[in-house]
Amino acid sequence: MSSIYQHFRPEEAPFIDKVTSWIEQVEIQYAPKLTDFLDPRQMQIVQMMVGTKGEVKVDFHGGNETLERKRALLYPSYYQPVESDYQLQAFKITYPSKFVTIEHRQILGSLMNVGLKREKFGDILFHEEVWYCIVAHEVSDYVRLQLNAVGKTKVDVSECSLVEIPSFKEEWQEKKLTVSSLRLDVIVSNIYSTSRQKAAEYIQSGLVKVNWQQTDQVSFVCEAGDVISVRRKGRSTIVAIEGHTKKDKIKVTVGVKK
Repeated sequence: MSSIYQHFRPEEAPFIDKVTSWIEQVEIQYAPKLTDFLDPRQMQIVQMMVGTKGEVKVDFHGGNETLERKRALLYPSYYQPVESDYQLQAFKITYPSKFVTIEHRQILGSLMNVGLKREKFGDILFHEEVWYCIVAHEVSDYVRLQLNAVGKTKVDVSECSLVEIPSFKEEWQEKKLTVSSLRLDVIVSNIYSTSRQKAAEYIQSGLVKVNWQQTDQVSFVCEAGDVISVRRKGRSTIVAIEGHTKKDKIKVTVGVKK
């Protein structure tokens, strides 16, 4: 097993162990295993690990192809998954939009405040004055009963079909950087055109996530493929690390969400 950990960061070891147990469960029981919602980095890890196991397959579903957070279904090779296996329930959240504004973070906070773990619900989307969210079916009754306000705003929560969930496409603008190191504070400073000191403040204040996980370590070393988000400043990804300049600076290509 030690060879598996070499391919991942040390802090990902607990999740690696969890995926290993899922794979073993499918192999032993010869039956599908449905997970909670995973972020894209977790899905990548599951895909990489299952890819080495010929008798175990995996697929993901979170509402539609464009959504970010999805449930994984690990299953034996004989099994043919259907949509109902993923046990997803979509909700519409309506409110008096002419008079108040509701933000993504407020809905996220409200779902957490009613006692839901983040793993039990997927993407939260806004389209034409309506918010949508996708939750695990096992908590859908609870959500319908408990979620009646977002902040001080009364809301109406009603079930809807997955086909009603809007699709979206992220657009990224490529940017070439030359940086002194791959430390997180250096990368954030360069991507978002701010001072290194300010970047460090963002990180230490809990405003920065790498691969959907909050980190307060300014010295965190970034790698190709990492997704970085800074609250209220947007999301970016390290597309490629392209070697050194003659002055030993590091050439990096990043994608910045438009």
